[in-house]
Amino acid sequence: MTFSIIGSGNIAWFFGKRLAAGGHQCKGVYGRNATAVKELADGLLSNRFGAINEVRDEDADVCFLAVSDASIEEVAKQLHFKKTILVHMSGAQPLDIIKDAAKDHAVLWPVYSILKNNTPGHREIPIAWEVSSDRAKRFVLEMGHAITDNLFEAKDAKRKWLHLSAVMTNNFINHLLAINEQICKENNLPASTLQPMIAQTFERVKSASPKAVQTGPAIRQDITTIEQHKVLLADHPELLKVYEALTESIQAMHHPKALS
Repeated sequence: MTFSIIGSGNIAWFFGKRLAAGGHQCKGVYGRNATAVKELADGLLSNRFGAINEVRDEDADVCFLAVSDASIEEVAKQLHFKKTILVHMSGAQPLDIIKDAAKDHAVLWPVYSILKNNTPGHREIPIAWEVSSDRAKRFVLEMGHAITDNLFEAKDAKRKWLHLSAVMTNNFINHLLAINEQICKENNLPASTLQPMIAQTFERVKSASPKAVQTGPAIRQDITTIEQHKVLLADHPELLKVYEALTESIQAMHHPKALS
């Protein structure tokens, strides 16, 4: 099958490379960053589109709209496909946001944090899909299976909840690790000291409920330790807010009656 890509960021690179490796042919790449577009197109042995009106109907079986969530609707308004299937790649945006741009349209959203220079090579990445028609389903699933063995249907409502969970699981946890790194740096402590604990945390939840393996002063209701931590953060009011919010959240989950 053939495909084109609008966009040249992390998702565009991941899908483009994996689809090409799976035997699908890229017919062209369009994006606002000419340097990135050239690099991606050259890597896929593909054409470069100089303008979006060069992304024409029937030039490819599928066109992947690999742009930011905020740009999907704006870009889709410039497309008019009767044959080519248009696919957006967002977990937070509805399928219908591109319905006026293509008769057959779909969503393919990888539930994974993807970086251009560190794209995973395994076939375990979960990819959620939703389609507007049986024809779209046939093309999208074939291309999806070129990338992963873990394809599953998730319509708008479920996908939005899954996206929220993904943000909390990946983005929020990564931010907490960045805070940890900041605290260690400011106090001349090696952040690497906490790496075994970080690894242990994620290893535990592979086989147990995170709620069941929660530890720390908040679940123990160790007020003395909590107050000591808050004193340490007195000069960092923004971090203190995070600490207090998470402490209260843990207590509310494990000791709801004590807070009522």
